[in-house]
Amino acid sequence: MGNHFEFCVVSDDEQWAMEQIEMAIKEIQRIERLLTTFKDDSQTNQINAMAGISPVHVDKEVYDLIFRSKKISEITQGAFDITYGSLDKKFWNFDTHMTSLPDHETAKASVKLINYKNVILDAERQTVFLKEQGMRIGFGGIGKGYAADKARDLMQQNGVESGFVNASGDLSAWGDQPNGSPWTIGIAHPDFKDHAFSYLKISGLAVATSGSYEKFALIDGKKYSHTIDPKTGFPVSGIKSVTIISPSAELSDAMATPVTVMGIDTGLHMINQMKGIACIIVDDNNKVYTSKNIRLN
Repeated sequence: MGNHFEFCVVSDDEQWAMEQIEMAIKEIQRIERLLTTFKDDSQTNQINAMAGISPVHVDKEVYDLIFRSKKISEITQGAFDITYGSLDKKFWNFDTHMTSLPDHETAKASVKLINYKNVILDAERQTVFLKEQGMRIGFGGIGKGYAADKARDLMQQNGVESGFVNASGDLSAWGDQPNGSPWTIGIAHPDFKDHAFSYLKISGLAVATSGSYEKFALIDGKKYSHTIDPKTGFPVSGIKSVTIISPSAELSDAMATPVTVMGIDTGLHMINQMKGIACIIVDDNNKVYTSKNIRLN
């Protein structure tokens, strides 16, 4: 899925544990075939190819994932949007040295096809239709969390009582470590991604972090994240990283980006209204903000 996955199974039987991990890897590969945008025959690309033309019948799990994605778009007022695949990327290449921002009209034009409301779902026929030609969906903001959850669920169903799945920082952990204590998760330092600035003890929870660790632009001394606000077409600024803790890697993955887009006050207000979810934000000055239901060590 373009990401590094890491698996852990706690067991006295090494061969059995390796069999569970192999099973989890096959599940990740299955999901990748469904969701990837790098293969023409994936269901994602079939939907994209028929944008503005006709609805596409998809597997129930793909339909349900898109349905949940739209619900998150509604909750975040469009700050999360799987139609980000429609973004005109020629304005935002964070792998090169950007020296200036486009003008406001150009930026807004680059996101004109991003609109989750134009993803039309038909539950009876199990179809997905993108209303506008040129629209594209992508699961970069939710797919690896979904895959981590599916791999975790499969291992749990097969009797794995303790373990974790780490999808490039989207981590789902359950049970306990071999010594009987909860899993200890390091929250990456926004300036040094291989170092932690704080730790959380978790079990039966998932953690995801979105940050401008590697992909960003420095223009006139101001740092701009690779995260684009779908309403304005401009990269967001002011926040270095957002960490979300929830029962689901999918939800944690999906909520990290919109909090970055919404900003500290609005993002924390939203998280504080939701049950079973917590948030840690680090701003550009390394000041740490947390939701009401979390205490850092």
